[in-house]
Amino acid sequence: MKRFSVVGLFMVMVFLVMPSVSFSQDLIAEGDAFYEQGGIDNYQKSMDVLKKAVAANPNSFEANWKLARAIRWYSEEAKRQDVKDICKKYGKEGMIVADKAISLNASKPDGYYWYGLNVGIYADGVSILTALAEGLKGKTQESFENVYKFDKTYDKAGAILSLARFWSVLPWPLKDNDESIRYFKEYSKLYPDRAEFLIFYTEVLVDEGGKENKAKAKELVEKVIQQNVKWRFVSQLYGYIAADEWAARLMKEL
Repeated sequence: MKRFSVVGLFMVMVFLVMPSVSFSQDLIAEGDAFYEQGGIDNYQKSMDVLKKAVAANPNSFEANWKLARAIRWYSEEAKRQDVKDICKKYGKEGMIVADKAISLNASKPDGYYWYGLNVGIYADGVSILTALAEGLKGKTQESFENVYKFDKTYDKAGAILSLARFWSVLPWPLKDNDESIRYFKEYSKLYPDRAEFLIFYTEVLVDEGGKENKAKAKELVEKVIQQNVKWRFVSQLYGYIAADEWAARLMKEL
């Protein structure tokens, strides 16, 4: 009788959980569909749907990391459209969700990667110094290094680019341009024309100085100009600025 009660209780729990899991999977598929369409409105729709997926199945690794991804891209698009004040709020939210994904599966790159990128969004909202004061440097570095270890090609080698940027934006004495340039050179063999890479690598070369670095920086800026890149970003040289304005100003200086 006791055995029957235990088995019966287990079966009841299974039947209670299964509808939530199935519903969550349907919502994940819907969130994916919005995400694939791109653009700030679709990223917001993806984010809203995936929040429901997480609510239906809080322990879904897939729902959590994909929500962190949607939050990051919604925030990034908002920032590029000069709606920067949302970065602090959503960056923090994305970090929490990604951290949950890491706790659910620490052997895959997804949670680590979107955690690190959401820290970047959060830092855009509160400043790098504030993020450092909150102790985020170590976990951010560890997150991207884990992605690099598990799958360095993940999201178009995003971890390589992120580590390159990470070491270049830190304030002295944490800053390490040599380490940054090492990662940029590795990334250049994979995606040499990606706008983010061209912009971020240029700033490190300018910061390093020297005739050879200046010549290389000018070459990269010319590529940015040819691509007619207009979105806004946080520049080490000029602060928050549109990429086309950044390129025009830097070309004059070079």
